[in-house]
Amino acid sequence: MKIIIINGPNLNLLGTRETNIYGKETFEDYLIKLKKKYRQLELSYFQSNVEGELINFIQDVGFDSDGIILNAAAYTHTSIGISDAIKSINTPVIEVHISNTFSREEYRHQSYITPYARGLILGFGLDSYRLAIESFITK
Repeated sequence: MKIIIINGPNLNLLGTRETNIYGKETFEDYLIKLKKKYRQLELSYFQSNVEGELINFIQDVGFDSDGIILNAAAYTHTSIGISDAIKSINTPVIEVHISNTFSREEYRHQSYITPYARGLILGFGLDSYRLAIESFITK
């Protein structure tokens, strides 16, 4: 099973950015743990701060993967382009967020991704990604 994890803007700063919200672990360190736990899966990872690069990558992997785990970060609340890319592919997408976006600023309550995602997992820290993986392998 091939699962792609895609992270959007500023998530390259995990471990140093707003650690009170996002924790002190880098995503790269967490990804090592995921790969050890799920050796039977082909897990790959892509991160970009650029909206167009995220759209291009979603289109590139969206027809030959078994699942996409997407944390579009701030683009969740602004990007019709990313939502259109998700609508255009046939690979199922699980939307994830590290924090509970509904307990934060009101503008974070709107997602352009959720209507086109298979599901939404938020508020469990980095463990949100593990829960998304579990949703693909236990379906």
